[in-house]
Amino acid sequence: MQNILSQYLPILLFLGISILMAFIAIALPFIIALRRPDKEKISSYECGFEPFSDARGKFEVRFCLVAILFIIFDLEIAFLFPWAIALGKIGMFGFWSMMVFLGILTVGFAYEWKKGALEWE
Repeated sequence: MQNILSQYLPILLFLGISILMAFIAIALPFIIALRRPDKEKISSYECGFEPFSDARGKFEVRFCLVAILFIIFDLEIAFLFPWAIALGKIGMFGFWSMMVFLGILTVGFAYEWKKGALEWE
């Protein structure tokens, strides 16, 4: 039993040191940093601009379309990596099925482009 517990000693030391380092990294700026807040820094937005209106305002539809496009092409990349690795095993059927998938995404992208969803005015 003593031998089993001694094998966990490096893990416990690592956890203890990492918790101590995290505490130091969080506490040190509060001890060292100068506290001179100015009007811009304590405002609701730290970008230097005054808030224009209520934060619960409506978003424009174009923002949602760009977000949907990002998700679509992010998923495309998520499918392309495993496909590229397994391409040797899945053969021509896998190749052409991915070409159909990419074709559908390309048609969708062309449609979005033609409709002007990518134009930000």
